[in-house]
Amino acid sequence: MKIRAVNGPGAASLPAALPLWLLCALCVAIEALLTAADHGLIGSARWRPMAYQYGGFWSGLIRGGWQPNFAAQPVTMFATYALLHAGPGHLLGNVVTLRLLMPEIALRFGRRAILTLWALSQLGGGLGFAALNRGAAPMVGASGIVFGFLAALVAARLAGRPGRQWLRGLAGAAAGFVALNAAMWLLLGGRIAWETHLGGALAGLAAGWLMARRG
Repeated sequence: MKIRAVNGPGAASLPAALPLWLLCALCVAIEALLTAADHGLIGSARWRPMAYQYGGFWSGLIRGGWQPNFAAQPVTMFATYALLHAGPGHLLGNVVTLRLLMPEIALRFGRRAILTLWALSQLGGGLGFAALNRGAAPMVGASGIVFGFLAALVAARLAGRPGRQWLRGLAGAAAGFVALNAAMWLLLGGRIAWETHLGGALAGLAAGWLMARRG
């Protein structure tokens, strides 16, 4: 596997990763507005449920025959769900983790791959939730993208290894995925969208493997 050269430790900094920084900033701005509304500082306490209603991911709109709030919602929710979060803590965990992963993603695949991985992992997360979730609650958050980034790095590290080593590495990564989600499930009282994590991870794994082979 070839690794693309990058310029120093700030490889994922501006301007190459500007779109990702803007997306993270947008997530922060939206959550700041909704949190302020929750506490009665601005707007209305209805802002958050309305944001989820129109921008969250509702699996029933894909396969449940639900009526959307507007015609394009079954499509637009694939783009909007990751911009919304369940609160400041949820947002902080996702944004900080993405920031920590950005330099390694840039090192392995090149800086322009960051936004591609974001988009593919977000799409995969939505598809995973739509296919596997049977609940009536919406899904929000960028954690599917986090798992997509992690899986892409796993794919890059496994690329070029012999078959048995590749399978052992993949099995270890799968076990780590299950253990991490189980821990999150226990810590958060079951309030995780593991389906989104799985979909994002599979998309990131496939994208990372393809980019590593092309590199």
